[in-house]
Amino acid sequence: MASLSKAGAALVALREDLVGEVFAPGDPGFDEARVVFNGMIDKRPAVIAQCADAKDVVRAVRFGRELDLPIAVRGGGHSVAGTALGDGALVVDLRRMHRVTVDPAAEAVRIEGGATMSHLDRATQPYGLATTGGRASTTGVGGFVLGGGTGWLDRAFGLAVDNLIGAELVTAGAEQVHANADENPELFWALHGGGGNFGIATALTLELHELPEFSIALLLYRPQFGPDAARTFREIIISGPDAVSGAVLYLTGPPLEFVPEHLVGLRLCAALLTYTGGEDDLRKLAQPLLALPHEAELVGDLPYADLQCMLDDPPGQRNYWSAEYLTALPDELVDVYCARGEDMPVPTSTQHLIFPQGGAIAAGPHGYPVPYRDAAWAVHPFAVWEDPADDERAVAWVRDVRAGVRPWSTGAVYLNFIGEEGAERVRAGLGAGNLLRLEKVKRAYDPDNVFRFNHNIRPI
Repeated sequence: MASLSKAGAALVALREDLVGEVFAPGDPGFDEARVVFNGMIDKRPAVIAQCADAKDVVRAVRFGRELDLPIAVRGGGHSVAGTALGDGALVVDLRRMHRVTVDPAAEAVRIEGGATMSHLDRATQPYGLATTGGRASTTGVGGFVLGGGTGWLDRAFGLAVDNLIGAELVTAGAEQVHANADENPELFWALHGGGGNFGIATALTLELHELPEFSIALLLYRPQFGPDAARTFREIIISGPDAVSGAVLYLTGPPLEFVPEHLVGLRLCAALLTYTGGEDDLRKLAQPLLALPHEAELVGDLPYADLQCMLDDPPGQRNYWSAEYLTALPDELVDVYCARGEDMPVPTSTQHLIFPQGGAIAAGPHGYPVPYRDAAWAVHPFAVWEDPADDERAVAWVRDVRAGVRPWSTGAVYLNFIGEEGAERVRAGLGAGNLLRLEKVKRAYDPDNVFRFNHNIRPI
């Protein structure tokens, strides 16, 4: 660690050189700058560098290396696991870098590293184009894509990382590099699921797809009809086209316009069908769900970007997430899933999802470190609550969900859905067969493991 005088001089220089803003403990705004989405996270970095552009990122990394500081990277989104911060670390905060540039002729989009799904989806929507995004408008694009990227459009357009055309990074050596299929191809391979282990993604370029129409069917059921709704949803997915996706989810009735007032605050089961087409065809697909006794329905054409913000979670609450990827969805598993829905903490912002894979996900490239690609379904319990007194109950519920569905688990997992669950879960999220190759790429681009606030790959 550098001496106090050297550190002080370096901090003064960083404040002068950075186009963005620098915060250190004691500065006005420091405490606000270290607040993240998950209210359970309370870390005190040594320095926060809110970068304005890629050159700022280079300056910040040079500063961190000069003082031998570990470096955490904050993109635009959730960082539910808290990896966007580190006690005593330099935080390179990209949230000021959220420019989105659409090239409609090439059907491609360049997104800066601090952009959210809202930035991306609102920029592409006027052109009738879209790409796979997370299931919330507040998801950060960079971490989402580099972790694999699953969302409402993945059965039609593939995982987000399947649509990655190129990446612009700042490495641990403070060098700017590009990676694509022709330039630094081994790094490009590693970025398909390896997350932020290899550098700071200052921009990504993604393939876009035509999406002239989009529609949804969202139905709310009393919990006793949850098993029927889940089985009916399953059959629609199995027999339907890749254009249809969605989820079954347990939730607390939200105070939204289409939710009857007497259901607000109560435990409900919802079935959501999403469709990359128009309402008429979707209604035909949704008919078996509409035939079940339900309390409310919302069926119709809806801009994709509007769906993205319908189920956003409020920031500042306490979060604990996890997931299991599943071989199939037999009736016995439906019953287990629904039983855990009956146990879900209510009223809270907690949600309990089960959603399909298949389609373009399964048909996508199998050479990347995305081991959950071939799973048929996934269950994603994420507890969201306000009172610290509920911590133990909420975390236990998520773990009970995982334990209950484990007999059907493929063993693989999408790392963006989990926090710190140990080295074996990281291995499961990357694929044991990919780990040695990933470790070699890590050694080439970050031999000192400077970027270690993540699902870490150690250099060899």
